[in-house]
Amino acid sequence: MKSTIVAIPSTHPGGLEAPLGAHFGHCDLYTLVKIDGGKVLEVATLPNVPHQQGGCMAPVNHLAQNGVQVLIAGGMGLRPLMGFQQVGIQVLFGNGAQTVGETVEALLQGKLPAFGTEFTCGGGGGAPQMMKF
Repeated sequence: MKSTIVAIPSTHPGGLEAPLGAHFGHCDLYTLVKIDGGKVLEVATLPNVPHQQGGCMAPVNHLAQNGVQVLIAGGMGLRPLMGFQQVGIQVLFGNGAQTVGETVEALLQGKLPAFGTEFTCGGGGGAPQMMKF
């Protein structure tokens, strides 16, 4: 089985104990988690890039260039969601998890839905409501 690199918007300093960054493009950094066979193999961090150069697509391209295959987010606008789809990065909705570790556990348990247009916001940080299971 091929390993997968998952990016999770995080607050400084990142890692599994870090609180989530509410909006993918405005987070302090990304915690990158390499997963294979339902297990965490490696955890690292990746600094975010400013929006000024490239607008909303700057973080999308930054993650794609760093091998990210899945992004878990609590909020984003429609334009970056479409950008992730164009570069082949699957986006999942974080559904109210509070830490990177909680998010990874929800991912491993298959509890995170695909991030569709119903979860998009107007951009700039407004996160949508949680789903009820």
